[in-house]
Amino acid sequence: MSAQLFSKEKVQNLQNFDKPRFSYGYILGFNSYDFNFDYSADASDTDIIHDASLGFNVGLLGNLRINDYLDLRLEPLVIFNTRNLKFSNPEFESDFESSREVPSTYVHIPLLLKISTKRINNIKPFIIGGVSTSINLSSNEDNPDDNSVGQFRMKTNTNYYEIGFGIDLYLYYFKFTPSIRGVFAMSDELVKDNDPDSPYTATIDKMSTRGIFINFTFQ
Repeated sequence: MSAQLFSKEKVQNLQNFDKPRFSYGYILGFNSYDFNFDYSADASDTDIIHDASLGFNVGLLGNLRINDYLDLRLEPLVIFNTRNLKFSNPEFESDFESSREVPSTYVHIPLLLKISTKRINNIKPFIIGGVSTSINLSSNEDNPDDNSVGQFRMKTNTNYYEIGFGIDLYLYYFKFTPSIRGVFAMSDELVKDNDPDSPYTATIDKMSTRGIFINFTFQ
């Protein structure tokens, strides 16, 4: 009795939870998106202020167990976020001219490799990484109007690489997994204005998304 009382070993919850080859769950979380801008070499004014705001994610998880330490995961998400851009140009005389709100609704589909440590009692830390693609339902890519009438346009399809870490917590009835992940676009997402000398897009060589996901997975 005394040995059991002071033992560091705890009763393991859900001891056989990770044994099935396939498992499923759902995901709730938050995101913070902003843009990374690369400017053309002859750009004289490169001050675009972008304010990141908090959005939210909801999705599903499909997990393929490879072995005790490796899992392949598919995590389709619907992501909602709004970014605000402020263009500093002496020609702009109003907020309508200098500010653009960029609302985004993404269908985001990552394929990820999860690398876990050995389970310690009821916790199992891991790192995770992979590639993803998304469809931006609010991109305005095919809209003939541009920033001259207040329409900021982005490309609909984007590919990313992702890397992060988290921890599996084996609770009494289910497995709960908080994680944090960085998301980085691999291509230019900007649709330039119709005017090649546009004060909004002429100086931008490349615009790509950067984001942070904080997700909570329930299995």
